[in-house]
Amino acid sequence: MRRRHLLALAPVAALAACTEQDEDPQADPERTGAADPEETGDGQAEESADEGRVEETSEPPSAAELLLEDLPSRELAGQLVLVGIAAGTEFPADVLTEHHAAGVFLLQVWESATAVDDTVAAARESSRQDLPPLIAVDQEGGEVRMLRGEAARRTPSAEELGAEGPAAVTEAYTTIGEDLAARGIQVAFSPVADVVDPDLGDANEPVGGLDRGFGTDPEQVGECVAAAVEALDAQGVAATLKHFPGLGRVEQNTDFSAEGIEDPVTGMDDPFLESFAAGIDAGAGLVMMSSAIYPQLEADVPAMFSRVAIQDLLRDRMGFDGLVITDDIGNAKAVAAVPVAERATRLLEAGGDVLVTADPSITGQLVDAIEDWAAAGPENEQRVRESAARMLSLKEDLGLLER
Repeated sequence: MRRRHLLALAPVAALAACTEQDEDPQADPERTGAADPEETGDGQAEESADEGRVEETSEPPSAAELLLEDLPSRELAGQLVLVGIAAGTEFPADVLTEHHAAGVFLLQVWESATAVDDTVAAARESSRQDLPPLIAVDQEGGEVRMLRGEAARRTPSAEELGAEGPAAVTEAYTTIGEDLAARGIQVAFSPVADVVDPDLGDANEPVGGLDRGFGTDPEQVGECVAAAVEALDAQGVAATLKHFPGLGRVEQNTDFSAEGIEDPVTGMDDPFLESFAAGIDAGAGLVMMSSAIYPQLEADVPAMFSRVAIQDLLRDRMGFDGLVITDDIGNAKAVAAVPVAERATRLLEAGGDVLVTADPSITGQLVDAIEDWAAAGPENEQRVRESAARMLSLKEDLGLLER
């Protein structure tokens, strides 16, 4: 999804206005026969006039920018949390009414279109009218589909699609995008951009073992990832690249293992990053961080808490300026030993944006931790505002915000 650079809109508009004036033939003394301002002493007056024209042609603030200035501290903090809603459970309205979460994502298997529609409606009713919730779902195809039955059509697994090529990916992800958009869902937690190590294959438990990867060749996987991103975008659905910087070289699943799962190979110049780069170039709006550890990047630190992985690699080197979100930090065994509040602050310190929790009961603790951390100093507050700005900008790009 091609996103605005929210925090840079005003300077860019001013620069564009100045450029237009520089090219205006009426302002060129050689073309009009006018005297040189330096010779006449009128330069100061002309400069003042130029400044006036810049102000007149500057773009007005976006809806996201206006909201960013208007939101109280707790609502800003809430925009950095997405909460899971399990199928068949009562909707926890307090995560939106009291804790002001940015939105919700659907967990487990939903086969009733009515149940999905009712949950989406409940989320909207529990949110500020001028700040609708983001609704997301894990919908990859194959066995990893939270929406099934009448709620969404079946699509092949990534492994099947990768064997057929990008055209098959486009067809499948167009179907996914259509079904999500029809249910009022704006974000897909897909595609999987992990390149499976050919020496592991199905022994790569989180990806290869579940047929979630497009293949073992970075270039081929990148082509499929780009096709998926573009197909979702065409339906008005934002894509999420996962699980950065890759789970294709690990054996255990971070959702179910409390051990420090490590990928000892992936580093700053790893060829397996090519598939993520392709997805970024295609316009993916979100990147989900892995909770595995990558010693070649930062020893003993899960990627979702690693400043090297997020800021140095993903943002600075690969140029991603969209929303960086965690894998689940609510129920996942990989982060179970980390105190809840620390899960929030460590993500922010690393340069990440949004905490994804499958456990609604910790929403208040997460928002409290973010709000307290922001209040500790102006740099922290600015860091929270940057992440909130990215969330609001994504919501505006998806048509959720109105001026």
